[in-house]
Amino acid sequence: MDKNWDDLRIFLALARGGTLTTAAKALGVSHPTVSRRVQALEKQIGARLFDRLPDRFVPTGAGEELLADTEAMEKAAQSIHRRSAGLSDTVSGTVRLSAEEATAALIARYSAELRRKLSQIEFEVVSSHTLANLSRREADLLIREQVPDLGGIVARKLGRLAYAVYAARNFSVKRATPAALAALPWVGFDDDHLRMQGQSWLLALRGGRRPEIRGNNWLVLHEAARTGAGLAVLPCHLGDPDPLLRRIGGIIPDVFADQWLLVHRDLRALPRVRAVMDAVIDLFQRERPLLEGKS
Repeated sequence: MDKNWDDLRIFLALARGGTLTTAAKALGVSHPTVSRRVQALEKQIGARLFDRLPDRFVPTGAGEELLADTEAMEKAAQSIHRRSAGLSDTVSGTVRLSAEEATAALIARYSAELRRKLSQIEFEVVSSHTLANLSRREADLLIREQVPDLGGIVARKLGRLAYAVYAARNFSVKRATPAALAALPWVGFDDDHLRMQGQSWLLALRGGRRPEIRGNNWLVLHEAARTGAGLAVLPCHLGDPDPLLRRIGGIIPDVFADQWLLVHRDLRALPRVRAVMDAVIDLFQRERPLLEGKS
């Protein structure tokens, strides 16, 4: 008997999420809708697909078999969607680019220039630390510090970002020795983001003492530093152009971030995606001195 793909999508979301709440949120529907559609699917198939435990739904043997087939259908549908997008031969439409917030701000800084070059393309610039799913077209292009070990991803290295210590113009720094800097107030990332560039260096400098002001976003750190809240390690492309900030010392040699442009292989030949890729590559090459702290 034919099964409705919408019912299978709901089944898939429940199998992955394990609860009606998670599945409903993922699909943007109500709890009763998820429950009703799963029950209808079970009736249609003639088998129980989930064991209803107190805290979650667990696929039965029949559910596991259906899950494998449904995931294969989902991959095929995603492939068709990507390949059909690639059939277009016009440099127009929308391109969605995802990057962490400082790099997203860099792209936004040059957005007028990008639009002048690519006037038929609309840009969506998304700030995120998480890896958007290129297979599901959550983004067309990603800029990330590492190349994920995922099939179908094509990577191009854009360059390397340098980092340095910055202070507000009116922030008093009498001496720039390590001991003197360590004694001053600092702005840095919170405990959940110690992986961010410069945070290990900063903790080592201060003997393990945390920054007095902490955040989870480069732009928060930037704003706090430029108002005189404390010293901060920032990307040079964020700190150097800011007239309210001055650099304290040179770039930090051991603190850097490579930047990679990622695209799904099914989309890289799509004219609008290819055009934006070329423009981003050109931008990073042209602004290399700024990115490397040598401007």
